[in-house]
Amino acid sequence: MEFDSKPKHEPDTIHSWTFLSKIRNQSPLIQCITNFVSMDLMANTLLSAGASPAMIHSIEEIPDFTPHARALCINVGTLSPDWLPAMKAAAQVLTKLGKPWVLDPVAAGASNFRLNACMDLVAMKPTVIRGNASEIISLSKASLSSSKGVDSFHESMDAMEAAKSLAEASGAIVAVSGAIDIVTDGNRVIGAHNGVPMMQKITATGCAVTALVAAFVAVDPLHPLEATVSALSIFGIAGELGMEMAKGPASLRMHLIDSLYGLDQAAVLSRSKIISL
Repeated sequence: MEFDSKPKHEPDTIHSWTFLSKIRNQSPLIQCITNFVSMDLMANTLLSAGASPAMIHSIEEIPDFTPHARALCINVGTLSPDWLPAMKAAAQVLTKLGKPWVLDPVAAGASNFRLNACMDLVAMKPTVIRGNASEIISLSKASLSSSKGVDSFHESMDAMEAAKSLAEASGAIVAVSGAIDIVTDGNRVIGAHNGVPMMQKITATGCAVTALVAAFVAVDPLHPLEATVSALSIFGIAGELGMEMAKGPASLRMHLIDSLYGLDQAAVLSRSKIISL
């Protein structure tokens, strides 16, 4: 599929700075049930954006703690049978309370166990599903793909139709990360063209942006598509600013977090590349 990377226009309903300002003003509590690799970067990303992270994954704590969360982020990166009941219990609590939750189906096609667990979670009606192209294609087909890891062998645009189908089938907003991040509700498709390639050299950046999506959706649960696009754009802008000071992946990680913390309205408005597809 050919794609003109020049921005067409920013949809009138999307104001990324408004979402970020709400997070900084409200400091929403975001519960994360995530993998061991990503906990640190996810927590620091949320803190830098102004949210309040809670890395709570014990099923014994779900009844007491989870109702206080404004949103939930579930990430299956280092999935084990012991954690899956807690993921399902937390998702059920948030759904009953009418609060949003976000699913990151890491390496969804790597094994039958992982794919089945992801499909069980999809059936529980997440507000947003965010993954790379291979993960979204795997979920859409609900069968094993050729991908056996967390890296994507497809570009985001390759997964557009799969994302639309998954959105229609699940009722979730579906986001596909890539050189151009795409977000769809099954009908509308919006792209965010921010970020730098070196972000892919930092482990857990995808996990971190999923947590940021949860924070954005938490402060405006009535507009999950717009919130998701805004989160992807904001994270990408922070990466662009961080890259201007970085020497490599390690320093980019540090400068990305600093840039997210220091983002101002002028930088967001001048750099945001949100486009209708």
